[in-house]
Amino acid sequence: MFSLDQLSAFVAVAEELHFGRAAERLNMTQPPLSRQVQKLERAVRVRLLERDNRKVELTEAGRAFLVEARLLLALVETAGDLARRVDRGAAGTLRLGFTATSAIRTLGPLLRRLSEELPDVDVILHERVTPAQLDALLRGELDLGLGRPPFDTDVLESRVVYREPLCAVVPGNHRLAALGRPLTAADFAGEQVISYSPTQARYFHELTVRFLAESHPRIEQRVQQILTVILLVAAGRGVALVPASARSLGVEGVAYCDLEDAGDPVELHAIWRRDATSPVLRRVLTMLPEHR
Repeated sequence: MFSLDQLSAFVAVAEELHFGRAAERLNMTQPPLSRQVQKLERAVRVRLLERDNRKVELTEAGRAFLVEARLLLALVETAGDLARRVDRGAAGTLRLGFTATSAIRTLGPLLRRLSEELPDVDVILHERVTPAQLDALLRGELDLGLGRPPFDTDVLESRVVYREPLCAVVPGNHRLAALGRPLTAADFAGEQVISYSPTQARYFHELTVRFLAESHPRIEQRVQQILTVILLVAAGRGVALVPASARSLGVEGVAYCDLEDAGDPVELHAIWRRDATSPVLRRVLTMLPEHR
């Protein structure tokens, strides 16, 4: 087996066709350079150079070997460069989870910035509700999630990347749409409300229950996805509470109403494992917005 030093010595001599100039190029003396070339020839079991006191020439085998030697040295340099870029987080893979509504305000700008600043990072997208993202993070199937609280803060770390108010969505011809003012919880008394799954959409389930606690609405539908909620509202199946960014989904036949005393804003978190070591993840975290 031959070494990279032997390859470098051979390439230098083959390109200079002079041991003295090749030794100078490699910042070494001529005797150890000659020994490196001789070791290489013994390793490949063929003469690569014809040399005498006046000249150095490549043999036919030497010319063929020179092509492959250059490729090997270039590959080694490329591999080293790749390793350095991966270590800096400039190359590699990011497995990114997101919810449908997180794509409205946060995912698009993040992907554009990644494409511009980290073109060698391969982003693999997974659309999942928050509980599925949390499970995938814990199993090591995702590197980063864009989801909602709550989650186990002992093993998961997060950063708030977006805050927005809660609002109501009602059919376009609904009486609440005609009030022309922010809605109170009392306005929903007796209304049929489309709510959220207490397990798969716990965050929005709790926001809905908290805001409507005193109004005693009729909750007959519980779903997971905000888009599904809005489509049901458009079909006249009830009214609902959604994050304000849902207005951008462009569903026809609905109206959005501000809320009075809606409470804490809706938060979107970037979530990752506390013990994560991925250089790409560390680099991406520096690129995320942070809302305090």
